[in-house]
Amino acid sequence: MMAMLGVFMALALILGTANAVSLGAVYTEGGMVQGKNHLVGIFRYVDEFRGIPFAAPPGRLQKPVPHPGWDGVWDATDYRNRCMQMNLLATDVVGSEDCLYLNIWVPQGSTVSTDLPVMVFIYGGAFLLGSSQGANLLDNYLYDGQEMADRGNVIVVTFNYRVGSLGFLSTGDADAPGNYGLWDQHAAISWVHRNIRNFGGNPDNITIFGESAGAASVNFQILSPLNKGLIRRAISQSGVAICPWAVNRNPRQYAEEIATKVGCPTDSGMAACLKMTDPSALTLAGSLGLSSSASSPIVHHLALSPVIDGDFLPGEPETLFGNAADIDYIIGVNDMDGHIFATLDIPSINNALASTSVEEVRSLSIALSESRGIDAGIATFDQYTFNWGSNPSDADIKKTVVELETDYIFLVPSQAALYLHSDHAVSGRTYSYLFSEPSRMPVYPLWMGADHADDLQYVFGKPFSTPLGYFPRHRDVSQYLISYWTNFAKTGDPNSGDNSVPVTWPEFASSGHQYLDINSSMSSSSVKQMLRTRLVYYWTTVFASYPYVNKN
Repeated sequence: MMAMLGVFMALALILGTANAVSLGAVYTEGGMVQGKNHLVGIFRYVDEFRGIPFAAPPGRLQKPVPHPGWDGVWDATDYRNRCMQMNLLATDVVGSEDCLYLNIWVPQGSTVSTDLPVMVFIYGGAFLLGSSQGANLLDNYLYDGQEMADRGNVIVVTFNYRVGSLGFLSTGDADAPGNYGLWDQHAAISWVHRNIRNFGGNPDNITIFGESAGAASVNFQILSPLNKGLIRRAISQSGVAICPWAVNRNPRQYAEEIATKVGCPTDSGMAACLKMTDPSALTLAGSLGLSSSASSPIVHHLALSPVIDGDFLPGEPETLFGNAADIDYIIGVNDMDGHIFATLDIPSINNALASTSVEEVRSLSIALSESRGIDAGIATFDQYTFNWGSNPSDADIKKTVVELETDYIFLVPSQAALYLHSDHAVSGRTYSYLFSEPSRMPVYPLWMGADHADDLQYVFGKPFSTPLGYFPRHRDVSQYLISYWTNFAKTGDPNSGDNSVPVTWPEFASSGHQYLDINSSMSSSSVKQMLRTRLVYYWTTVFASYPYVNKN
């Protein structure tokens, strides 16, 4: 019987290959493009286009401009260079200035798809690193959109944008105003809006989604008036525009530091000199010393980020949520998003043989609270340690550090953004989630939850594309996320669409500011409310009441 079934399966695959449904060459505003067609199941295919230019090679420290176009058919079968950036050790550079390319995955069934929802992904990397394809192991790219496209029946788009000095250096004036990476993102979204119908997509149903700096970028994009009419929905995974690392408040200071490193003046000739400087040297100069400690946390060293330029961002992010009043928005965090940052600031967090001292927690509390002074730092320490008792365990101390960094860097700003979006919403719906599937890293402590970026492997369906690396429960949580995300892209309601979901996810403001706790063991108890209310209140009200301290 099994042998006969195998014969039928093989015959179906052969017939499917022989009659592949494909877009073939596609017309875009720049010219024709030709990708590849993949058989992914019985009479199911995905057209994949890699490396389509959405803008011309950009000028240094200048906004992107349209691509001039090409003759013939563009070969869209391979990823293009990532944008120039430091390597992980900040010792050299990788990538190219010619990097503004995007990738598209289009699911096909028995006929060519039309009018599909479109999901455009923005990668993270602290505005310093990242690429449209993501990390790669044996040609298995993290941001490969095939699984999401096929399982969710949506078009998936990823793209490059400039990072580091070349993407976010700003002199604080019109000579080099900054935000080039945000302008790249806007150019990619605009290109998709103008061209995606030829790929079978609906230009009036575009959802942008992103993680970390990409999640904050999603928020910036829906807040900017320049995107009015381009974006229908948005998802921010672990990051919003009001995170403490998302806006550079001292762009001139950092520009002068970079200029000094590369031998440029810091007067009126600075911008002209920087634009003529070797791009590799400019990129390396943007490291700005990324070492950290409990008294000097890494989050305060992430200086190359967006600025309030009066153009792309005409005002403070908190004042711009009215621009997103008609955009459906999902915002969420991982329950231990701050872990990766905590381990950089206090390395003993992951070392079972080394203890973390109370004094390190005190130093970190004061350092994270520096904008409001020493009294606020002591108050922060008291808030996070009041339930320790007289003799806290080492595990309790370490978990407190992770909670403190998670709240400050991600969770509290995300909660504030949820309130702002919900309060300003007209037709836009608001949804909140907490992702809590425990990390798969074997070296992490037993108490570990979901670390920063742990959600990405599930959103992009890695438990299905690389099944030997995962357990069945991981495929469950991956299917849950793909179903919620793609249903939301189709209808604005994560519960309503082609895919069934394990639990009905209520809107944030429907009753008591509800959120969905997403993991592999979901039930009716996964719907919760008032996420970490006491500490959200502390940061947004009590902490904020302390007078601002200008450390400069």
